[in-house]
Amino acid sequence: MSTVSLNTPAAVLFDLDGTLVDTAIDFYPVVNSLRAEIDKTPLPNARIREQVSNGGVALATITYDVTRDDPDIQHYRQRVLDRYEEIVGEQATLFEGYSALLESLGQRGIPWGIVTNKPRKYTELLLSRMPLPCDYVVCPEDVTHNKPAPDSLLLCAEQMQVVAEQCWYVGDHVRDIQAAKAANMRSIAVRFGYLEAEDDPALWGADHLIDTVDDLLDLLGGKS
Repeated sequence: MSTVSLNTPAAVLFDLDGTLVDTAIDFYPVVNSLRAEIDKTPLPNARIREQVSNGGVALATITYDVTRDDPDIQHYRQRVLDRYEEIVGEQATLFEGYSALLESLGQRGIPWGIVTNKPRKYTELLLSRMPLPCDYVVCPEDVTHNKPAPDSLLLCAEQMQVVAEQCWYVGDHVRDIQAAKAANMRSIAVRFGYLEAEDDPALWGADHLIDTVDDLLDLLGGKS
């Protein structure tokens, strides 16, 4: 396993939706095209955006105006995902500043990876269509327990052959911070992700809060 100084991460791991990639843009037409089919008025982009990190069930509830305990919720979820599969990656893009940050990580010899609760089918489609090459990608199918459990973060560190306690994990949801803490990784919460109105990242107990990707670069010691 690699050895690093205490001030330099052995690796930096990222959540995907709302942290590394702005995927909400793809979901705007997904949700509203399905609503149009059942004669429902379109939702504002902001309403859709805040639910993207909450997954397919959450998006199904706002698309069809149902609750999570609706007996047909899995059917609605699959309809959302099927429509998403058609257009995934068409408009999604890295959040501003990540191109420079990922380049900087490469120059410093710091590996990076993606740890997401997004199903592998859609993760791989997204990364291939953007395109965004990544050597280490852990999806929910790879572990028994998803975030907020630490399993997927620990698996990624194992695949990278680095010490988990020397890794950083960056996310936009409280479960990301919970998973990082459970894995004994340094936790970094982003404020530019898909936050709901009642979310306050300052209450999540993250080691660091950042407003921009440049803030993350500063934590690494600035440009290499």
